[in-house]
Amino acid sequence: MKGAARPEHAVILAGGRGTRLRPYTTTIPKPLVPVGERPILDVVLRQLHAAGVRRVTLAVSHMAELIMAFFGDGGKLGLAIDYAVEAEPKGTVGPLVDINGLPENFIVMNGDVLTDLDYAALYADHVEANARLTIATYRRRQTMDFGVLELDRDARRIVAFREKPVDLLDVSMGVYVFNRALLARIPRGRPYGLDELVLSMLKDGEPIRAYPFEGYWLDLGRPDDYDRANQEFDQVFSRKDG
Repeated sequence: MKGAARPEHAVILAGGRGTRLRPYTTTIPKPLVPVGERPILDVVLRQLHAAGVRRVTLAVSHMAELIMAFFGDGGKLGLAIDYAVEAEPKGTVGPLVDINGLPENFIVMNGDVLTDLDYAALYADHVEANARLTIATYRRRQTMDFGVLELDRDARRIVAFREKPVDLLDVSMGVYVFNRALLARIPRGRPYGLDELVLSMLKDGEPIRAYPFEGYWLDLGRPDDYDRANQEFDQVFSRKDG
């Protein structure tokens, strides 16, 4: 990847209440929930620094003061950290329109993602493709816990049966690269989610780039994934990031 574009700025969405992770999140915000020996957001910030990122904006809301006190200005991590504080929830991408100084392309991601994704390679792929929006994707096995029936048109006769079928679904990893031009699509004054942005782009026929990833990825907002992350962290991740 010699000579490839490197990411400079990342926006991390860290304002969620983490209701699915209670009781862990009763007294601390979800980004400070530990995995291994460090808060998950600390792990993410160190990974971004290793990828070349030097400025990070944390979009915070719930228990924002604890996150701000823990990370401060980011100097201890070699980062310049600033904060977009939401008095009211703005959705997943709503906070972006209030952040000053965003470069032409920048990483946007959830603050509870544990992955060994190469953020620099993702960014370089986005820039090389001249994409407006790139979504990192992961093929996840989804097991249905029930026997699934297929019925005829009248829904009175069973014509097929699958016992606990397994589907392979391409899901969003919660990691994106945005082109600054997309900010014009985000309305001010109301919450606006990534789902709305994607549906709007698809409706207008604007291409959205996928970046398939086959490495390690867990969404720590899910209790099962959080438990698994703590079991596997030391085996999967070296301590080379500091």
